Amino acid sequence: MIKDRARQDKQTIVLPESLERRTVEAAHQILEEGIANIILIGNKTEIIKVAEGLDLNEATFIDPNTFEKMNEYVDALVELRKNKGMTTEQAEKLLKEDPLFLGVMMVKEELADGMVAGAVNSTANVLRPSLQILKTAPGTKLVSSFFVMVVPNCEYGANGTFIFSDCGLVQNPTAEELASIAGSSAKSFEQLVGQEAIVAMLSHSTMGSAAHLDVDKVAQATKLAKEAYPNVKLDGEFQLDAAIVPSVGASKAPGNAVAGNANVLVFPDLDSGNISYKIVERLAKAEAYGPITQGIKKPVNDLSRGCTSEDIVGVVAITAVQAQNQDKQ
Repeated sequence: MIKDRARQDKQTIVLPESLERRTVEAAHQILEEGIANIILIGNKTEIIKVAEGLDLNEATFIDPNTFEKMNEYVDALVELRKNKGMTTEQAEKLLKEDPLFLGVMMVKEELADGMVAGAVNSTANVLRPSLQILKTAPGTKLVSSFFVMVVPNCEYGANGTFIFSDCGLVQNPTAEELASIAGSSAKSFEQLVGQEAIVAMLSHSTMGSAAHLDVDKVAQATKLAKEAYPNVKLDGEFQLDAAIVPSVGASKAPGNAVAGNANVLVFPDLDSGNISYKIVERLAKAEAYGPITQGIKKPVNDLSRGCTSEDIVGVVAITAVQAQNQDKQ
């Protein structure tokens, strides 16, 4: 469904890790399926060598050493980072030697609509140029992340589709940050899946069944999120089974509209979120796309370094749909 939506208004996505075989395999598939236009950063001859047997004729190749807009981008980066002491020499070195920075500048300067990387780079390396150059989206207090989880043969959530958040970025969110993550995640779900978000704030407690400071944090986050996002169907705190299984939800939180029906799961910290998505991916054989960032002015998304080429295709499709939605705002 997300691939179909990406095809309807084709966006341009830059893939800076172009000497990685999984990246070029993904680029081949994306172009073949018409999901997005692709920019590959690097020396074309070297990229084609890595891509032996693959068709990249429809891709755009940009070599930092011959890029006609390099001087323009250098000046723009110096202007953006002048308060941090960025010099022309430093900016040129960064854009010529670090394809992640060049890729983000392409998004900033609207040569591309989004960027996907992380197959060979850490999350910190992928997001650093995004936060320095693109900044946060208007009205957003916090950059966070989520996974789109697609669970086979599952009657829960949106026919087995969920958003898990935050599983990749915010280590130990405060109640205020959890509330912000919940609001961003609801918006992301509705943009990507096209259905109403039903948000559960997760805990080891359901509606006060346990007493602990950790439970208090989630209860406070729920209160803040309800105040900040009154139009979002959201509640908590819930244990996981009470959040997604209708019979358990009815038993533990009778009459609650969210209990048993949630499709957006907000975890109390990064440990629980990250562990949970990996358990579901491995044991339930779910497709896990992410971590997808939310809250950056334009979409830049990270990959797990253990990703497959199919994972990259999925994240590119999601990034393209995010870009479509940002164009409408």
